[in-house]
Order: sequence, then structure tokens, then C-alpha cells
Amino acid sequence: MQVYLVGGAVRDKLLGRPVKERDWVVVGATPADLEAQGYQAVGREFPVFLHPETHDEYALARLEKKVGPGYRGFITEFSPDVTLEEDLRRRDLTINAMAEDANGVLIDPHGGRHDLDARVLRHVSSAFVEDPVRILRLARFTARYASLGFRVADDTLALMREMVAAGEVDALVPERVWAETVRALAEPNPERYIEVLRDCGALAVILPELDALFGVPQPEKWHPEIDTGLHQLLALQQSVRLGGNERVRFAVLAHDLGKGLTPPDQWPSHRGHEETGAALVEVMCERLRVPNDFRELALLATRFHTHVHRALELRPATLLELLEHTDAFRRPERFAELLVVCEADSRGRTGLEYQPYPQRAYMAAARARAAAVTLAPAARAGLSGAAIGERLRALRLDVLVAHKKQPLQIEDTEHDGS
Repeated sequence: MQVYLVGGAVRDKLLGRPVKERDWVVVGATPADLEAQGYQAVGREFPVFLHPETHDEYALARLEKKVGPGYRGFITEFSPDVTLEEDLRRRDLTINAMAEDANGVLIDPHGGRHDLDARVLRHVSSAFVEDPVRILRLARFTARYASLGFRVADDTLALMREMVAAGEVDALVPERVWAETVRALAEPNPERYIEVLRDCGALAVILPELDALFGVPQPEKWHPEIDTGLHQLLALQQSVRLGGNERVRFAVLAHDLGKGLTPPDQWPSHRGHEETGAALVEVMCERLRVPNDFRELALLATRFHTHVHRALELRPATLLELLEHTDAFRRPERFAELLVVCEADSRGRTGLEYQPYPQRAYMAAARARAAAVTLAPAARAGLSGAAIGERLRALRLDVLVAHKKQPLQIEDTEHDGS
């Protein structure tokens, strides 16, 4: 029995990046051999075992054979006769198809080290076309390593386009699309995930609502970048810079979907895109089985981002309605995330990336002051039910009137709310 360190651990070690997980391949062994040594079997479709002490994953060397469409259309073959080179050949990218032996010697039959140095993401073999998930994974790796200068090899991009044209991407199940997408959103350059999927044509299949935004113009006065799809990517970059989590980043991607439905004869204006966009967000989230917390924030951002942009102009009564509609008093953490989405939207415009956005601080302070209002027992005397709520609302409105009169100590940001 021989054991080799494989995959991401070898790749990241060579890149000088922290190694978070270690995966191992075992050659020349059977499941019984590993179980006899105390390994715990956890694999459903092929033999994977947890080390009795480190709990690292150890997989028996295996082969895969394509028997049907999609990423589930495989049968797995394993035996003590499968070699390390055969196991590495079934992997997706050359940089993921390297191994180290027990002495730390690199085993690199497919030129992964060369591609690492050249900063190229390249498929190992023509078997890449057999699994459409590899398109998503490659796009995600681009989002992770973009800052290091990695790009997709030309022949690999051509292969991905062939896969899309052949309908392979149509076979992806929603859960897998969402799993890869949310992981990509957590990477340092999630916009590259979208760009790679668009370059190969997969974005139109898995996220058609987003793909439809590219080529749709906006008023140059407010959006110097003009193109709505480009604006989404610029705003996504800003959400990363502002420290937004995956929910925030997803909401940024979703907030302008309604502009894709604007009739061309109305361009570059997009009146009413908030509500048309909310309907698209619902459809997209239902199709991809998006978790509720992601869906809820995306819907709030879609419906109310223009209101937040105009916060400094709103009358106190309208400001209170905005806080109520966004459930800001009961869900302060989510409201704070909404404000990050709106700031990323405002900054996601060419040349305006560092323009002040006082609306965020203004809205946060308004919520905090209004939320601090309470009704003393004496004030509740003789009131019940709805009357108590109305009294509390009146007091909150008084607070917001005072808040409106207090000048901000930060330069205003002009924005038309589009």
C-alpha cells in the first residue's frame, strides 16, 4: 500500500498559500485493508475513508467511466491495480493533478507545475467534457487565483464552449449550481466567476437573468460605465472591498435584474425596475433553491436600493416607512447588510469607486435612534393594541424629524437612485 498527498494541498503548497485541507490517495489497497487499520468508511459512491487520528480523507485510487449525461452520469471503478497516474488523469485541471510521495517528491505527469508557474488553468484531458461541474469549478478557481494572474487556457475555454453548445450544462442540478456559486462568491474576486461563465456561454444557461443585463445601457450621467452587466460586476468588486459577506455579494448581483426586462425603446431609462426585478429574484431563487436568508436580502436590495440612495432627501415620515418596510427594527443585522449592498451599488460605477456615500451612516443612525424609543408605563396608560403601536410610531417620527435637522459631518453623494 502506497499513500500520496494529492490535489489542492499540493497545489497550494507550491503556490506558497496556506494548506487548509489534505487529501490522500491510496494505491494498492482494498477497503478491508484500510478498515483493518482503523480507517472509517464515509464514501457513498466510491471508497473514501477518514484517518483514525487526523480525520483527513483517504480515497482509494479509482477510475471513472461516463455512462450518462451530467455530473451524475458516471460509474466508478477501483481496485488495488489502479495506478496513481490513472487516478490523476481523471482530475479536472493540471494544477489539481499533482501528487507528493511520502518523501515529498513531486509527481506531475500532466505538467501542473509548469501551468502553476505560467498562471494557466488548463484541463488535464478530453475527459474534462464529461463533467459539466468542472466548468463551474474552473470559474471558481479563477475567482480565487485572479490576484495571482491566473487565466483560462485558450484550448480549455474552447472546450468549455463546446460543452455548453452540446447541452452538458443543461444537465446541472440546481443544488450543485448554487453550491459552486456561493463558494465562488466567497472568493477574493467573485466577478471573475461570472466573467468566465459568460465567456464560455454557461452564464446564459444557469443565470440567464444576470446574463441578460450585459449590453443593456443605463444613463451615462449616473453610470459612466453605461453597461448594466458591467455595473453589476463593478458593484460586486466593491462589495468585497467593503467586507460584505456572501449574502451581501449575492444581493449585489441580484439588485438590478429588472433592468434586463426594460423594453429597448425605453433605454437607457429603467423606471419600475425594482418591482420587475423582485419578481425575477423570486424566480431565480426558486430555481436554484437559494436559502431564505440570501433570498430575503436580495429582495430587500432589489426593492429598496433606490430608496436608500435617496435617504438624505426623504421626509421623516417616508424614512420611517422605509425602516418599517425593511423590517429594520426587528432585523438590525440584515438591515446593516442591506446598507452595505447599497453602498456597493453606488460605488460600483466607473470613476466613482471612492466617492462618499453618507446615506449608509445616515440610515444606520436613523434606525438606531428610532429603535431606542420606548413607551414608559405611564405613556401606555389607557392605550391598548394598535393604539400603543401608533403612539410608539409617533414618537419614532418625532425622533426622525430631529434626525433630519442634524447636519451630517460627511460630504453628500449625488445619486439619482437608478
